[in-house]
Amino acid sequence: MRFRLLKPRELARTLRLTARHRPEEVEEYLEDHAEEWSALAEAAPGDAADILESISEEAAGELLTELDADDAAELLEELRDELAAEILSEMSTQEAAGLLTEMEPEDAADILAAVEDEARVEQLLDEMDTQSAADVRSLLAYAPDSAGGLMTTDVASVPLGFTAGEAIERIRQLQEELEYLSYVYVVDDDARLKGVISFRDLVFARPGKGLDEVMIADPVSVQTGTDREIVAELVQRYNLVAIPVVNHDGVLQGMVAAEEIIEAIQQEASEDFAASVGAGAEETVYTEVGRSVRMRLPWLMLNLVLALAVAFAIERQTHVISREPVLAALMPVIALLGGNGGAQSLAVVIRGLATDSVPRSRVFEILGRQASVGLINGLALAVFSGLVTFALISAAIFTAAAPALDVAIIVSLAALANLTIAATVGTGIPLVMRRLGFDPALASSIFLTLITDVVGFGGFLVVASVFL
Repeated sequence: MRFRLLKPRELARTLRLTARHRPEEVEEYLEDHAEEWSALAEAAPGDAADILESISEEAAGELLTELDADDAAELLEELRDELAAEILSEMSTQEAAGLLTEMEPEDAADILAAVEDEARVEQLLDEMDTQSAADVRSLLAYAPDSAGGLMTTDVASVPLGFTAGEAIERIRQLQEELEYLSYVYVVDDDARLKGVISFRDLVFARPGKGLDEVMIADPVSVQTGTDREIVAELVQRYNLVAIPVVNHDGVLQGMVAAEEIIEAIQQEASEDFAASVGAGAEETVYTEVGRSVRMRLPWLMLNLVLALAVAFAIERQTHVISREPVLAALMPVIALLGGNGGAQSLAVVIRGLATDSVPRSRVFEILGRQASVGLINGLALAVFSGLVTFALISAAIFTAAAPALDVAIIVSLAALANLTIAATVGTGIPLVMRRLGFDPALASSIFLTLITDVVGFGGFLVVASVFL
């Protein structure tokens, strides 16, 4: 490959695209051109991180060790936490700990939280700089999906008695240590949060004016244990760029920035989707095989048991199918309609619960509204499916022993019943899960499928036994 005439950023983009299709060639090129790799990593760390994600972990680890500690640490911060953890596992303990020391404490904590071997985590922490290790340990004590797990401890805070001019001078001294300067937090002598002022308002305030005159007192804040969903809701409700984090005594601990909140919302959505189908909420495409099996297998076993319940419902009505074989071809149609209708209600309710727009006082109203949607859709599809069935049998496209009208009525009634029940159940399952204290998305589609299949197959045959 000939890339030597390209500028670092152009080279980064070209190699990133090439690595997706021919990773071995990119590995070989970068190993032979160490200077270009260093320049690339410094100029375009985001693209360089994409390249590392496309090549083998062993090669990525070797390329990282060729960089300056600052550049290598910045690249690790750009990588997915799981992949960064795997790359560190390919390095010696001393090399990995050195990189973690150079990183921001919150980023290092996120990566270490993705390391499954606890003994390895302790080795890395013991090898890190004492102060860095202490900062990371304090963050690892919080749940990853809590405000404490999302926050950065590098915040701009100034004493309550300062003037605007003194506060600006203090921030000027700390500028190299601060990554976020959207807000300046005002604290008392015991470091308790008392107010907040935007950096813009601070700059335009008269130098001699006291902070207590320009700050917003008692700002919106969260505690370290606050769930990320609540953090995201507060940031959205009050249109914040970041939100301060305090402990039970009101002492400022850090802040959660907007980018962390966006990432948390995306992760929450992906976890809900995975949980709804019985996959591990924390599972990714890079999760170790044994762990993925342990997370999925119990739900698949449950799915098997529930499927046997559906099979039992069908077996009880096989005499009906023997009298009218065309019913065997029509049964899946009813089950499919119910499954899709129920999934629509399920998705709407889970999204409402995720955004905290389903208050408990309006549960029955929401349940009734979704049941009405299912009923109206059921009526429309009952008429349409009945007409189509009647036409297909009358035209001899479907062969039936019974009159076409009878079979059409059976299909219509079954479609109406299944869609109405599916919409109601799809709404009710996540609401019941929340009531019981579980994640509303937890394997909800598995239970929905059971009910729609039982009604779709078993209910369909029960209706058929009445008319035939």
